[in-house]
Amino acid sequence: MIRVTTVAFALATLSLLSAPAVAQTSALKNPASLKEQAPATYKVKFDTSVGMFVIQVNRDWAPLGADRFYNLVKNGFYDDVRFFRAISGFMVQFGINGDPAVSSAWRNARIGVDPVKQSNKPMYITYAMGGSPDTRTTQVFINYGNNANLDAMGFAPFGEVIEGKDVVNKIHTGYGEGAPRGKGPEQGRTQAEGNAYLTKEFPKLDFIKKATIEK
Repeated sequence: MIRVTTVAFALATLSLLSAPAVAQTSALKNPASLKEQAPATYKVKFDTSVGMFVIQVNRDWAPLGADRFYNLVKNGFYDDVRFFRAISGFMVQFGINGDPAVSSAWRNARIGVDPVKQSNKPMYITYAMGGSPDTRTTQVFINYGNNANLDAMGFAPFGEVIEGKDVVNKIHTGYGEGAPRGKGPEQGRTQAEGNAYLTKEFPKLDFIKKATIEK
């Protein structure tokens, strides 16, 4: 009797502890539910495999992008996410969730167009996109170099790295550009297979342990 009661108590406790995580995962599979407006400015701390860095987001630079980023970070989207495209002197990109089910839910959750108010300077963060600015979803990149040539294409920075720039520069760039143009991860497989593909085929990729909104 004692053993049964002890086991039951342990299971109940585990269930209670995991409830927030379950709720968070559920929210991440429903992009339409994550529509909170971000503060005028906020900071995000990234605990990564190479150390800590902090990004300050300024909503007036790109309101739609800032709001989306706020909701993604707050709900754990970027936790355990790989820096899957890192090119020395150019940029480092992340934002494909490690769980294919979550990634799939956001693939077509596009946000509107933010006018470009800031240039793509070193350590400024910007959304990746397809052929036009209205294709932005969850993928972002941090500029390594001065990529002002991206401004006219509609790449609108929404924040900048204010602490840990040396950490950002330590992110592994050895794989280079993604396949088929380079030897790095193929985005299609990254979307379809998530971290299972990346950890097996590209074990040297650095990653985000946890991203949190700083109080």
